[in-house]
Amino acid sequence: MLDRLQALADRYEKLSELLCDPDVAGDPKRLREYSKEQSDLQEAYGAYTEYKEVLVQLDDAKAMQGEKLDDEMREMVKMEIEELSGRKDELEELVRVLLLPKDPNDDKNVIVEIRGAAGGDEAALFASDLYRMYTKFADGQGWRVELMDASENDLGGFKEVVFMVSGKGAYSKLKYESGAHRVQRIPVTESGGRIHTSTSTVAVMPEVEDIEIEILDKDIRIDTFCSSGAGGQSVNTTKSAVRVTHVPTGIVATCQDGKSQNDNKAKALQVLRARIYDIHRQEEEAKIAGERKSKVGTGDRSERIRTYNFPQSRVTDHRIGLTLHKLDAVMNGDMVEIINSLTLAEQAELLEKENLALS
Repeated sequence: MLDRLQALADRYEKLSELLCDPDVAGDPKRLREYSKEQSDLQEAYGAYTEYKEVLVQLDDAKAMQGEKLDDEMREMVKMEIEELSGRKDELEELVRVLLLPKDPNDDKNVIVEIRGAAGGDEAALFASDLYRMYTKFADGQGWRVELMDASENDLGGFKEVVFMVSGKGAYSKLKYESGAHRVQRIPVTESGGRIHTSTSTVAVMPEVEDIEIEILDKDIRIDTFCSSGAGGQSVNTTKSAVRVTHVPTGIVATCQDGKSQNDNKAKALQVLRARIYDIHRQEEEAKIAGERKSKVGTGDRSERIRTYNFPQSRVTDHRIGLTLHKLDAVMNGDMVEIINSLTLAEQAELLEKENLALS
């Protein structure tokens, strides 16, 4: 571990030199690449620098124990050793986590798709609740949310809604949301007061640049049609909505919430690119795991990653066995505890795999 940390520190310091080089300063591409790389290394570099300082201080304090000291000074040295030893252990754990392989998509913006699944109108209403939850969470993180496409039912729920979340670390926090979300509550359409179980599915995909996924013009078909829903006097009068079909895969993306046909085309291509990339990524993960894993599942009532129980004000994440009795807060975007717990669980799993590989 120390060898890896020293190599990291050497690279960080080399990058500092490179960023002061006039040739690099005059090359926007290299400047951007080096700045990004150094930024990614900064937290680990800082932790390692502090770790080395703590080791020096700890050695000095232990050396003092061999000297002739009065009782008060001896007690002070003892307390200092205890504090430094505790900090040393904390920093060792921190740098172990910081050295774990990083998901290359973690810093990217995301495209989120939510669909009402099992449960009809109630599933669509729950999909709109999830959209509001993620919007509130994004606001709290200082991120920007941009609606890309939506299909509503008669009750104001979403049969499907697609939106982009832009902000630092958006994918690193929202990637755990992919899967089937189950709700248990009395629907507004239920006259007998019975609790129903419905599901909505969520897919979280990293935004993909043109250079990562190349879509050839000859491989896409573009159709235009009149927008529907809110949008001003041009709705249903001009063909500003765009549907893009990737012919080789049959993947389709639609956008009708932009200000113009060109705007909708650009957004639809963003979604299309993300969907194609997501399929490639799933295939690669399936090869590694030895089996194909679905991104969001079928939406069947029995298949879920999380349950939202309204009568008991309870939310349970089934992947890590976490249950919180503050459903109202969660639905209002207070998702930090859930996401932090999922992050820690993933880190613990990666650490265990690394320890097994080293043993």
